[in-house]
Amino acid sequence: MTLFTCANCRQPLTGDLKEARPQRDTEKRCGHRIAPPRMTRGTYAISHDASLFILHPDDVPGTVPHPDHGRRNGCCGLDGQDGPNLVCAACGSEVATEQSDCWTQHLVALTAAKVVGEAEFPS
Repeated sequence: MTLFTCANCRQPLTGDLKEARPQRDTEKRCGHRIAPPRMTRGTYAISHDASLFILHPDDVPGTVPHPDHGRRNGCCGLDGQDGPNLVCAACGSEVATEQSDCWTQHLVALTAAKVVGEAEFPS
């Protein structure tokens, strides 16, 4: 299991998560409809090419929306096109980007350079 914390202040951003494969997005979206989450709750995937950790949107309770409203654009949700839109709830560091608009995948991408993944081993 892995717990992600803010690299700046070490505040937990997630609960314990297990590495898994992303779910396939097989639905065609038309109109204003939010896609199903890319990851199941309690799991994460590593995007090596983009240096990101991909999570279910409900798995980041230690984050809050970015105070800059210009980072939170979208019509049905957040499009994630204007830079990180989630910050650490404790210190305000930009740590992730949520995509939840009708034309995007439904996910949160933690920026690897802004978080620390701490492995926890079962006793």
